[in-house]
Amino acid sequence: MATTMVAIAIFRAGMKICFIDEAGDLGALAAPPQPNDQPVLVIGGLFVDAADLASFTADFLALKHRYFPNLPYPSPRPPDRILPEIKGAEIRRNATRGNARQRQHAYGFLDRIMGLLQRYEVRLVARIWVKAPGATFDATSVYTSSIQGICSYFDHHLAQAGDIGACIADSRNKFKNVRVSHSIFTQKFGATARRYPRIVELPTFGHSDNHAGLQVCDLVCSALLYPIACHAYCSGHVDNIHVQPAAERLRHRYGDRLKAIQYRYLDPASDRHRGGLVVSDPIEHRNASLMFG
Repeated sequence: MATTMVAIAIFRAGMKICFIDEAGDLGALAAPPQPNDQPVLVIGGLFVDAADLASFTADFLALKHRYFPNLPYPSPRPPDRILPEIKGAEIRRNATRGNARQRQHAYGFLDRIMGLLQRYEVRLVARIWVKAPGATFDATSVYTSSIQGICSYFDHHLAQAGDIGACIADSRNKFKNVRVSHSIFTQKFGATARRYPRIVELPTFGHSDNHAGLQVCDLVCSALLYPIACHAYCSGHVDNIHVQPAAERLRHRYGDRLKAIQYRYLDPASDRHRGGLVVSDPIEHRNASLMFG
Protein backbone atom coordinates (compact mmCIF):
# COMPACT_ATOMS: atom_id res chain seq x y z
CA MET A 1 0.00 0.00 0.00
CA ALA A 2 2.80 2.44 0.90
CA THR A 3 4.56 1.76 -2.41
CA THR A 4 1.29 2.34 -4.26
CA MET A 5 0.74 5.67 -2.50
CA VAL A 6 4.26 6.84 -3.39
CA ALA A 7 3.69 5.84 -7.01
CA ILE A 8 0.40 7.78 -7.10
CA ALA A 9 2.07 10.84 -5.55
CA ILE A 10 4.84 10.79 -8.15
CA PHE A 11 2.31 10.31 -10.96
CA ARG A 12 0.51 13.47 -9.84
CA ALA A 13 3.70 15.47 -9.39
CA GLY A 14 4.88 18.36 -11.49
CA MET A 15 8.02 18.15 -13.58
CA LYS A 16 11.26 20.10 -13.55
CA ILE A 17 14.31 20.00 -15.82
CA CYS A 18 17.89 20.50 -14.68
CA PHE A 19 20.07 21.87 -17.50
CA ILE A 20 23.81 21.31 -16.95
CA ASP A 21 26.75 23.00 -18.67
CA GLU A 22 30.35 23.85 -17.91
CA ALA A 23 32.95 26.57 -18.39
CA GLY A 24 36.69 26.03 -18.35
CA ASP A 25 38.49 22.85 -19.30
CA LEU A 26 39.46 19.60 -17.61
CA GLY A 27 43.21 20.13 -17.92
CA ALA A 28 45.65 20.79 -15.08
CA LEU A 29 47.21 24.21 -14.52
CA ALA A 30 50.91 24.50 -15.32
CA ALA A 31 53.43 26.11 -12.95
CA PRO A 32 53.85 28.83 -13.94
CA PRO A 33 50.47 29.02 -15.74
CA GLN A 34 50.70 29.37 -19.49
CA PRO A 35 49.00 32.27 -21.36
CA ASN A 36 45.81 30.34 -22.15
CA ASP A 37 45.69 27.89 -19.22
CA GLN A 38 42.20 27.91 -17.74
CA PRO A 39 42.56 28.17 -13.94
CA VAL A 40 38.96 27.35 -12.99
CA LEU A 41 36.39 24.74 -13.95
CA VAL A 42 32.71 25.57 -13.43
CA ILE A 43 29.98 22.94 -13.74
CA GLY A 44 26.55 24.46 -13.22
CA GLY A 45 22.91 23.46 -13.25
CA LEU A 46 19.70 25.46 -13.74
CA PHE A 47 16.38 24.08 -12.43
CA VAL A 48 13.50 25.07 -14.72
CA ASP A 49 9.85 24.17 -14.23
CA ALA A 50 8.70 22.14 -17.23
CA ALA A 51 5.38 23.99 -17.23
CA ASP A 52 7.32 27.21 -17.93
CA LEU A 53 9.65 25.78 -20.55
CA ALA A 54 7.70 26.94 -23.63
CA SER A 55 7.34 30.54 -22.45
CA PHE A 56 10.89 30.56 -21.01
CA THR A 57 12.20 29.47 -24.42
CA ALA A 58 10.09 31.99 -26.32
CA ASP A 59 11.24 34.83 -24.08
CA PHE A 60 14.88 33.79 -24.45
CA LEU A 61 14.59 33.63 -28.24
CA ALA A 62 13.03 37.09 -28.33
CA LEU A 63 15.82 38.43 -26.13
CA LYS A 64 18.44 36.72 -28.29
CA HIS A 65 17.01 38.25 -31.48
CA ARG A 66 16.74 41.69 -29.89
CA TYR A 67 20.40 41.80 -28.84
CA PHE A 68 21.84 39.76 -31.72
CA PRO A 69 19.66 40.46 -34.78
CA ASN A 70 22.49 39.70 -37.21
CA LEU A 71 23.22 36.12 -36.21
CA PRO A 72 22.97 33.64 -39.12
CA TYR A 73 19.37 32.66 -38.42
CA PRO A 74 18.29 30.11 -41.06
CA SER A 75 14.86 31.73 -41.51
CA PRO A 76 12.67 34.52 -40.10
CA ARG A 77 10.68 31.96 -38.08
CA PRO A 78 11.11 32.49 -34.32
CA PRO A 79 11.79 28.77 -33.59
CA ASP A 80 14.83 28.89 -35.90
CA ARG A 81 16.41 31.49 -33.64
CA ILE A 82 17.52 28.65 -31.36
CA LEU A 83 20.08 27.32 -33.86
CA PRO A 84 22.88 29.93 -33.94
CA GLU A 85 24.36 30.22 -30.48
CA ILE A 86 25.58 33.18 -28.48
CA LYS A 87 28.53 31.73 -26.62
CA GLY A 88 29.10 32.81 -23.05
CA ALA A 89 32.84 33.13 -23.75
CA GLU A 90 32.08 35.87 -26.30
CA ILE A 91 29.92 37.78 -23.82
CA ARG A 92 32.65 37.34 -21.20
CA ARG A 93 35.28 38.76 -23.54
CA ASN A 94 33.13 41.79 -24.38
CA ALA A 95 32.26 42.40 -20.71
CA THR A 96 35.84 42.17 -19.42
CA ARG A 97 38.03 43.17 -22.37
CA GLY A 98 35.76 44.99 -24.79
CA ASN A 99 35.41 48.68 -25.54
CA ALA A 100 32.72 50.82 -23.89
CA ARG A 101 30.07 49.95 -26.48
CA GLN A 102 30.78 46.22 -26.23
CA ARG A 103 30.68 46.32 -22.44
CA GLN A 104 27.38 48.20 -22.42
CA HIS A 105 25.88 45.68 -24.85
CA ALA A 106 27.13 42.71 -22.80
CA TYR A 107 25.81 44.16 -19.53
CA GLY A 108 22.43 44.92 -21.09
CA PHE A 109 22.11 41.36 -22.34
CA LEU A 110 23.23 39.82 -19.04
CA ASP A 111 20.88 42.10 -17.10
CA ARG A 112 17.99 40.63 -19.05
CA ILE A 113 19.25 37.07 -18.76
CA MET A 114 19.26 37.49 -14.99
CA GLY A 115 15.79 39.02 -15.22
CA LEU A 116 14.63 35.97 -17.18
CA LEU A 117 15.94 33.63 -14.49
CA GLN A 118 14.30 35.63 -11.72
CA ARG A 119 10.97 35.93 -13.56
CA TYR A 120 10.69 32.16 -14.01
CA GLU A 121 12.05 31.39 -10.54
CA VAL A 122 14.89 29.34 -12.01
CA ARG A 123 17.27 28.00 -9.39
CA LEU A 124 21.05 27.77 -9.73
CA VAL A 125 23.62 25.31 -8.37
CA ALA A 126 27.27 24.95 -9.37
CA ARG A 127 30.51 23.26 -8.44
CA ILE A 128 33.47 25.61 -8.93
CA TRP A 129 36.93 24.04 -8.96
CA VAL A 130 39.96 26.28 -8.56
CA LYS A 131 43.13 24.69 -9.91
CA ALA A 132 46.42 24.97 -8.04
CA PRO A 133 49.43 25.71 -10.31
CA GLY A 134 51.51 22.59 -10.85
CA ALA A 135 49.09 20.27 -9.05
CA THR A 136 47.43 17.25 -10.61
CA PHE A 137 43.79 17.63 -11.60
CA ASP A 138 41.76 14.42 -11.74
CA ALA A 139 39.32 15.48 -14.44
CA THR A 140 37.28 12.27 -14.43
CA SER A 141 36.71 12.34 -10.68
CA VAL A 142 36.01 16.08 -10.65
CA TYR A 143 33.43 15.96 -13.42
CA THR A 144 31.71 12.82 -12.13
CA SER A 145 31.49 14.04 -8.53
CA SER A 146 30.17 17.40 -9.77
CA ILE A 147 27.33 15.77 -11.69
CA GLN A 148 26.53 13.58 -8.69
CA GLY A 149 26.46 16.65 -6.46
CA ILE A 150 24.17 18.55 -8.84
CA CYS A 151 21.84 15.54 -9.04
CA SER A 152 21.73 15.39 -5.23
CA TYR A 153 20.81 19.07 -4.97
CA PHE A 154 18.23 18.70 -7.73
CA ASP A 155 16.66 15.64 -6.11
CA HIS A 156 16.35 17.52 -2.82
CA HIS A 157 14.69 20.44 -4.63
CA LEU A 158 12.25 18.03 -6.30
CA ALA A 159 11.37 16.43 -2.97
CA GLN A 160 10.74 19.82 -1.38
CA ALA A 161 8.46 20.81 -4.27
CA GLY A 162 6.75 17.41 -4.55
CA ASP A 163 7.91 17.16 -8.17
CA ILE A 164 9.81 14.76 -10.37
CA GLY A 165 12.56 15.74 -12.76
CA ALA A 166 15.10 14.94 -15.45
CA CYS A 167 18.61 16.22 -16.20
CA ILE A 168 19.86 17.36 -19.61
CA ALA A 169 23.60 18.02 -19.83
CA ASP A 170 25.53 19.55 -22.70
CA SER A 171 26.94 16.66 -24.70
CA ARG A 172 30.68 16.03 -24.81
CA ASN A 173 31.43 12.67 -26.46
CA LYS A 174 29.88 9.23 -26.16
CA PHE A 175 32.61 7.73 -23.96
CA LYS A 176 32.52 10.61 -21.45
CA ASN A 177 28.71 10.80 -21.51
CA VAL A 178 28.32 7.06 -20.84
CA ARG A 179 30.84 7.11 -18.01
CA VAL A 180 29.06 9.95 -16.20
CA SER A 181 25.60 8.45 -16.69
CA HIS A 182 26.81 5.07 -15.45
CA SER A 183 28.06 6.66 -12.23
CA ILE A 184 24.51 7.90 -11.62
CA PHE A 185 23.08 4.54 -12.70
CA THR A 186 25.07 2.66 -10.06
CA GLN A 187 23.82 5.03 -7.35
CA LYS A 188 20.22 5.12 -8.53
CA PHE A 189 19.75 1.41 -9.20
CA GLY A 190 22.26 -0.15 -6.80
CA ALA A 191 21.19 -2.89 -4.45
CA THR A 192 21.28 -0.67 -1.36
CA ALA A 193 20.90 3.02 -0.47
CA ARG A 194 19.35 3.98 -3.79
CA ARG A 195 19.69 7.68 -4.54
CA TYR A 196 17.87 10.29 -6.61
CA PRO A 197 14.36 8.81 -6.24
CA ARG A 198 12.73 11.92 -7.72
CA ILE A 199 14.93 11.99 -10.84
CA VAL A 200 13.08 9.72 -13.23
CA GLU A 201 16.00 8.69 -15.46
CA LEU A 202 19.73 8.99 -15.86
CA PRO A 203 21.15 12.28 -17.14
CA THR A 204 20.68 12.56 -20.87
CA PHE A 205 22.91 14.61 -23.16
CA GLY A 206 21.72 17.22 -25.63
CA HIS A 207 23.24 19.58 -28.16
CA SER A 208 23.12 23.15 -26.94
CA ASP A 209 21.91 24.47 -30.29
CA ASN A 210 18.61 22.65 -29.62
CA HIS A 211 17.96 23.65 -25.98
CA ALA A 212 17.30 27.15 -24.65
CA GLY A 213 18.05 25.87 -21.14
CA LEU A 214 21.55 24.75 -22.16
CA GLN A 215 22.24 28.04 -23.92
CA VAL A 216 21.20 30.05 -20.87
CA CYS A 217 23.22 27.76 -18.60
CA ASP A 218 26.28 28.36 -20.79
CA LEU A 219 25.78 32.12 -20.45
CA VAL A 220 25.55 31.89 -16.66
CA CYS A 221 28.57 29.59 -16.35
CA SER A 222 30.84 31.16 -18.98
CA ALA A 223 29.93 34.84 -18.84
CA LEU A 224 29.35 35.20 -15.09
CA LEU A 225 30.54 32.39 -12.80
CA TYR A 226 33.79 31.66 -14.66
CA PRO A 227 35.22 35.20 -14.89
CA ILE A 228 34.08 36.07 -11.35
CA ALA A 229 35.72 32.91 -9.96
CA CYS A 230 38.94 33.44 -11.93
CA HIS A 231 39.30 36.96 -10.56
CA ALA A 232 38.18 36.18 -7.01
CA TYR A 233 40.28 33.06 -6.41
CA CYS A 234 43.18 33.26 -8.88
CA SER A 235 44.36 36.87 -8.68
CA GLY A 236 47.93 36.82 -7.43
CA HIS A 237 48.41 33.17 -8.44
CA VAL A 238 47.64 33.29 -12.16
CA ASP A 239 48.62 36.06 -14.55
CA ASN A 240 47.01 35.34 -17.88
CA ILE A 241 44.06 36.29 -20.07
CA HIS A 242 41.50 34.44 -17.93
CA VAL A 243 42.11 36.51 -14.79
CA GLN A 244 40.68 39.91 -15.61
CA PRO A 245 40.39 42.82 -13.13
CA ALA A 246 37.26 43.95 -15.00
CA ALA A 247 35.48 40.83 -13.70
CA GLU A 248 35.16 42.72 -10.41
CA ARG A 249 32.46 44.81 -12.10
CA LEU A 250 30.58 41.62 -12.96
CA ARG A 251 30.77 40.49 -9.34
CA HIS A 252 29.43 43.80 -8.03
CA ARG A 253 26.72 44.01 -10.66
CA TYR A 254 25.48 40.40 -10.51
CA GLY A 255 26.75 38.91 -7.24
CA ASP A 256 23.62 39.63 -5.21
CA ARG A 257 21.36 38.36 -7.99
CA LEU A 258 23.34 35.15 -8.36
CA LYS A 259 23.18 34.65 -4.60
CA ALA A 260 19.41 35.16 -4.62
CA ILE A 261 18.68 32.46 -7.21
CA GLN A 262 20.83 29.74 -5.60
CA TYR A 263 19.13 26.56 -4.45
CA ARG A 264 20.68 26.06 -1.02
CA TYR A 265 19.40 24.08 1.94
CA LEU A 266 20.35 22.84 5.40
CA ASP A 267 21.19 19.15 5.58
CA PRO A 268 19.91 18.00 9.01
CA ALA A 269 22.12 14.91 8.97
CA SER A 270 25.30 16.99 8.97
CA ASP A 271 23.91 20.36 10.09
CA ARG A 272 25.62 21.86 7.05
CA HIS A 273 24.31 23.83 4.10
CA ARG A 274 24.30 22.07 0.75
CA GLY A 275 23.77 23.22 -2.80
CA GLY A 276 24.11 26.71 -4.20
CA LEU A 277 27.58 27.64 -5.40
CA VAL A 278 30.16 25.25 -3.93
CA VAL A 279 33.81 26.27 -4.32
CA SER A 280 36.83 24.00 -3.98
CA ASP A 281 39.86 26.26 -3.44
CA PRO A 282 43.06 24.27 -2.75
CA ILE A 283 45.17 27.43 -2.80
CA GLU A 284 43.70 29.45 0.09
CA HIS A 285 40.69 27.31 1.08
CA ARG A 286 38.16 30.13 0.70
CA ASN A 287 34.44 29.50 0.42
CA ALA A 288 31.82 30.70 -2.08
CA SER A 289 31.22 34.04 -0.37
CA LEU A 290 33.81 35.68 -2.67
CA MET A 291 31.51 35.01 -5.64
CA PHE A 292 29.00 37.54 -4.33
CA GLY A 293 31.15 40.59 -3.69
